Amino acid sequence: MELTVERRGRSKMVGAFVALAVLAGLLIIAGLPKGSAAQDVKLVRRADGSMLLGKPGADAPVLDLFEDFDCPFCKELHETSGRRLEQMVGEGKLTVVFHTVTIFTDEPSRSNSIRAAAAARCVPSANWLAFRDKLYGMQPAPHGQATGYTVEELVAAGRSAGVTEAGFEQCVTSQRHAGEHLEDNAKIRIDGTPTLLLDGRPIRDLSAIEQQGTSV
Repeated sequence: MELTVERRGRSKMVGAFVALAVLAGLLIIAGLPKGSAAQDVKLVRRADGSMLLGKPGADAPVLDLFEDFDCPFCKELHETSGRRLEQMVGEGKLTVVFHTVTIFTDEPSRSNSIRAAAAARCVPSANWLAFRDKLYGMQPAPHGQATGYTVEELVAAGRSAGVTEAGFEQCVTSQRHAGEHLEDNAKIRIDGTPTLLLDGRPIRDLSAIEQQGTSV
């Protein structure tokens, strides 16, 4: 089976994703890891808006995941994955950094993506993973034609994800963080989404993690 990557303005099949069956359950998290082994897992927002999930002090490989909330292939990856990644993070075997990007140049996808990404920056860390899950669940379809991620929908998604902060609605409806998102987005150099980097090196499957001593 092959990994499909959304290129800027077009879709292209790239590379043999030979371990997709093994990868199912690896890449997407609906909530923080459960169980005693994961009680000290932290999700932290960094200065560039990315979200770091890991165990403080863990000497673990770092997986950078670049995703666009309006990207159908990012959603597919989200839906086909399960709990292996959160297990690995909970065991201190892996640290994950989620980078929200806007890869599209055409409308309405570009504006959809920006609204969702800006709203995600309004969400507290405690609710961010749940909000991310909501975003993929409400991704506009058909892609490239449907306008979605309206500010009203994004506010409702945040409330559904447990956000209670009084300033959240105003933050989303004003798109307070849209400019910051675009500034940070302009600094990122990737060919498409989803993009996976393990300790800075592009990877296709789990073998790279295994070679660093992280068993599956």
